[in-house]
Amino acid sequence: MKKLILIAATAGIIGIAPILAQAAPSDDLKALRSFYQKKFPNVKFKDLKDGIYALDADRREAWLEFEDFAPPYEDAIAVGKKEFNKPFKNGKSYASCFENGGIGIRQNYPFFDRKTGKVVTLEAAINSCRKTNGEKPYKWKKGKMAAVSAYMGYTSRGKIINIKISNDPRSLAIYEKGKKFFYAKRGQLNFSCADCHVSNAGGMVRGNLMGTAIGQVTHWPAWRKKWQKKSAAKGKTGPLAGLGTLQRRYGGCNKQVRAKPFKAQSPEYTALEYFHQYISNGQEVNAPGLRQ
Repeated sequence: MKKLILIAATAGIIGIAPILAQAAPSDDLKALRSFYQKKFPNVKFKDLKDGIYALDADRREAWLEFEDFAPPYEDAIAVGKKEFNKPFKNGKSYASCFENGGIGIRQNYPFFDRKTGKVVTLEAAINSCRKTNGEKPYKWKKGKMAAVSAYMGYTSRGKIINIKISNDPRSLAIYEKGKKFFYAKRGQLNFSCADCHVSNAGGMVRGNLMGTAIGQVTHWPAWRKKWQKKSAAKGKTGPLAGLGTLQRRYGGCNKQVRAKPFKAQSPEYTALEYFHQYISNGQEVNAPGLRQ
């Protein structure tokens, strides 16, 4: 473990020094793209949306079999579609809250709202819509929230992620906060997001292949076998048992490095998502996804 940390830290200092400096978001994006292109010269940029399955041929083959013939998230999409189209008590629906009726817009989230000075994630917009229409908000990390978000993501498949970082100082400040979170070490293991997904991308940690930071966000919400097993152990089954949001995964990652996780939709995780989504600009949405 110590050796891995040393290798990751050394590679990070050499390979991503331009990113660690105070740079414009567009410079961060160029530097990361260049880093991965050099690290994985045989991987096409567009394939990074497939996460670890773009890096390992055997894993990709097994993954495609599930995706092509029996994706476990199909029933979750159906639940999300039904919930999305179900009228609120006032007769309106989610379509009344979103551009284009909420269809095919996942690629634009999160975005900076100049009126509030805050970044709005898709899940935050879903709950805002519910509150505006007199409905009880969903819990953030799974259940119907993940289902509705997954359905909205599904309607956006093939759309290109296009996150805007405004020149508004508040927008830039949130972006920089997310970037700092991504590169900051934390927890008893003293790991950062970048240690695993930049410096050690393509490497192994505890039997798990590490994916690239670019493309990680394209498939969320995602269905994970680990989450399905965890739900089953608690006696909870059904189409949503293995489904979770991106910020649920953030919390799990923090726990894995033995750091105290923040709450979903906290300023910390929202800033991280703003940065994380931005660096995947140019990637296709392929939500929901099946991941390890």
